[in-house]
Amino acid sequence: MKIIVQMDPIETLNLAGDSTFALLLEAQERGYELDIYTPNMLTLRDGLLTTEAQQINVFDKPDRLEKINQTRSVMLDKYDIILMRQDPPFDMGYITATHLLETIQHKTLILNNPFYVRNCPEKIFVNKYLDFMPPTLITRNVAEVIKFRNKHDQIIIKPLYGNGGANVFYSDGTDRNFGSIIENFLEWSKEPFIIQKFIPKVKDGDKRIILIDGEIAGAINRLPQEGEIRSNMHVGGQAIKTKITKQDIKICDAISGDLKNFGLFFVGIDIIDNFITEINVTSPTGIREILELSGINVAKIFWDQAEKKVSK
Repeated sequence: MKIIVQMDPIETLNLAGDSTFALLLEAQERGYELDIYTPNMLTLRDGLLTTEAQQINVFDKPDRLEKINQTRSVMLDKYDIILMRQDPPFDMGYITATHLLETIQHKTLILNNPFYVRNCPEKIFVNKYLDFMPPTLITRNVAEVIKFRNKHDQIIIKPLYGNGGANVFYSDGTDRNFGSIIENFLEWSKEPFIIQKFIPKVKDGDKRIILIDGEIAGAINRLPQEGEIRSNMHVGGQAIKTKITKQDIKICDAISGDLKNFGLFFVGIDIIDNFITEINVTSPTGIREILELSGINVAKIFWDQAEKKVSK
């Protein structure tokens, strides 16, 4: 099969823990032809979608990626599968890339479906499953934020389209910096931000469950550092082995149908103390840690299921 991956510049990646790199390794072992490109290279000319792509080889232990030849112009509809794997920010550049990829969606399998990647932002999409969520507010209305904090006392404030634990703040009724935090959010962007009731048991971990085509593939628990509220591995969270609980299965069953129907093939959900807080549809991570801790090869499951979709 011919595979091309839309991704961030390889120079910015930590290959040792990168899920995209793990998918590339498994694809290469299967004999797939691998190309990569960055979203800024997309070009739509008279209805033809092209990009400047680079053919690659990938190597494990030590992890490295080798460019085989010079960058060349390719037609994206000639590939069997296109993987969207660049990280947010979920800005107009990201959104425009989804629109461009949609122009060839009837010819090529794109994972995840760009229409639903665009229309299911992780911190908004999750609100469809309120029965499993902590109390949550999305707004720029300062009066509403104050009412929410007065009701719940301990809250988390974070960007609506952020990722990796960046700009996440804890506040409570004694916080003298509360006003400054809100002012900063209002100045950073014109978008609403998200406020959730703080879940104290985050100290016991933030579970990441990976779903492939709506089915559970594997999971890890991420423990925050001492004195930290964020468990993201980008900010020092420690991955540890975990088990899938009955509540986890109940949550996954509730969202599975939508994931399948929307073409959200590769998804990561975050669960803290039995509450789902986010559904990551852009670039979920954690599959290398799952393999290391549990022996489950999520990359193999990914390509097994992707091959079935191509052959249909």
